[in-house]
Amino acid sequence: MRRLFGILFLVMVVGVTGAFAEERVVVNGIDPNFPPFTFVNERGEASGFDIEAVNWIAEQMGFKVKHQPMDWDSIIPSLKAGKIDMIASGLSVTEERAKEVAFTIPYWEITQVLVVRKDSNLTVEEAFSEGKKIGVQRGTSEAKWIEENLIKKQGKKFELVYYDSAPLAIEDLVVGRIDAAAMDDAPAKDAVSKKPVKILGTFGMPSEKFAYAVRKEDTELLQILNEGLKKLMNSPKWQELIEKYNP
Repeated sequence: MRRLFGILFLVMVVGVTGAFAEERVVVNGIDPNFPPFTFVNERGEASGFDIEAVNWIAEQMGFKVKHQPMDWDSIIPSLKAGKIDMIASGLSVTEERAKEVAFTIPYWEITQVLVVRKDSNLTVEEAFSEGKKIGVQRGTSEAKWIEENLIKKQGKKFELVYYDSAPLAIEDLVVGRIDAAAMDDAPAKDAVSKKPVKILGTFGMPSEKFAYAVRKEDTELLQILNEGLKKLMNSPKWQELIEKYNP
């Protein structure tokens, strides 16, 4: 009976995949400047950990995918409006977002950190003090946490400066326009490898998980992506991606 159930489930998944593949090309909305997960390379092509992961899943599960760069703060509204079909671009799972979209199984865990110049003597507490300027990418979970917990609840008086991407905040940090930049640890490590900056420490929630997102009603795509993610994370390709991008 167990074997029969397994065969029936496999037939169901294959059937869904085949029907799905015939119907449409999946459009994946991405942040074009969120290395190492998603970015546009020097040839103008979508690249990164999430890009290669989704390409592998699409090939294995039998559908086509198109990666669409867009502004991060409009990415969930674009998904809900049907302009894109999914988000695989370092998207943190939060309770607020879960009310609007359906998440796949998580595939990565990150922490929120502060980045400062290499010669900075600031502590995390001092960075969030009056007179300091903190850069953050608009529309991110770290921006939301800082706004709600440090500014609204605790009444801290530092200035929050918004950017279209974490790398843009790093550029201003390097030249001294801001005192620190708040971001996930993955883009922070990428910045440390390229710029004269260092990770000061963590803040916010202990950790967050990344997952793909689809519209709540798109249960078929959700099933396909979950199956694809499970296959990927149990394949040699997963370790290959980790070693290549070091997220």
